[in-house]
Amino acid sequence: MLLYVTVGTNNLERAIEFYDPVLSTLGYVRVKTSEDEAGYAVNANSAAEFWVLYPYDKQEASAGNGSMIAFAAADRAAVSAFHAKAMLYGGHDEGAPGLRRYTPHFFAAYIRDPDGNKLSAVFDQPE
Repeated sequence: MLLYVTVGTNNLERAIEFYDPVLSTLGYVRVKTSEDEAGYAVNANSAAEFWVLYPYDKQEASAGNGSMIAFAAADRAAVSAFHAKAMLYGGHDEGAPGLRRYTPHFFAAYIRDPDGNKLSAVFDQPE
């Protein structure tokens, strides 16, 4: 359904230092880097599916109120690792790993990156 998603940053170097270890917990690798953007994919030979970049209009990046990107996790351990790495690398807690009310197996964690973008990792299957 989606080709790719982007989030803005005001400091690409800091964003890369955050996203490299955090997204690695979900199997993502950085596949592209330029002076303005970094792209991540699950397969190193694939096109980037997630981008962090300086806004093209050269204005300050800001987080959208009500916006969130949810990444699929391979298991509950990956959700927990995502949250732990995010806290270690400058993220902010928006909801510790745990079961949520959406389905009987919806295990998720919620964080904000250093620029305030809200992200989630979710595993929604029996463990």
